[in-house]
Amino acid sequence: MSLTTRLFTEATRLFDAANSEDPNIEIGADGQPMAKELLYARRMTACLARVAPEAPEAVQLAARCQHIRRWSIPRADFPLTRPGYHQWRNTLKKYHAELAGQLMAQAGYGPDMIVRVQQLVQKLRLQDDPEVQLLEDVICLVFLEYYFLPFAAQHPEEKVIEIVQKTWPKMTERGHALALQLPFTPEALALVSKALSS
Repeated sequence: MSLTTRLFTEATRLFDAANSEDPNIEIGADGQPMAKELLYARRMTACLARVAPEAPEAVQLAARCQHIRRWSIPRADFPLTRPGYHQWRNTLKKYHAELAGQLMAQAGYGPDMIVRVQQLVQKLRLQDDPEVQLLEDVICLVFLEYYFLPFAAQHPEEKVIEIVQKTWPKMTERGHALALQLPFTPEALALVSKALSS
């Protein structure tokens, strides 16, 4: 096993160990319960492998730790306003980046790779960094495939449509094409179609 492979395997193990502590449980495709953020991380990895099987190592690492220990900073700790939401999201990005960096250093990675993964996790320079954009496509695809319908069930239709309309411009044209090939239920497809035609 090469040094790079050993580092990657160990970092992934540490990310997964951290996410396996999530007290929130979801049911995976195999019907088995799993820690919510561990399941999300595996879905991110699987989606990236489908969309870009030759993705750089840094993107693969960033996909695996995108929501690392997300439950540690609850939304309820911030004002339930739009500015409060953005404050929460920005706090999460920094927290995810810092924790990912600590675990990568523990795995043996040097500062250059750590900084690169932290840039990706924080989605810096989204508009002009192709690797950040690739990660954003994967994030959006995973949301649409696995989390869109549960989100829609908890919110008014106008809010759901607004979310789709905000998500769509973040994606590339290839991301759009892949999104429209997802196995949407008729209900989900109707909502997406309505949002895109508005």
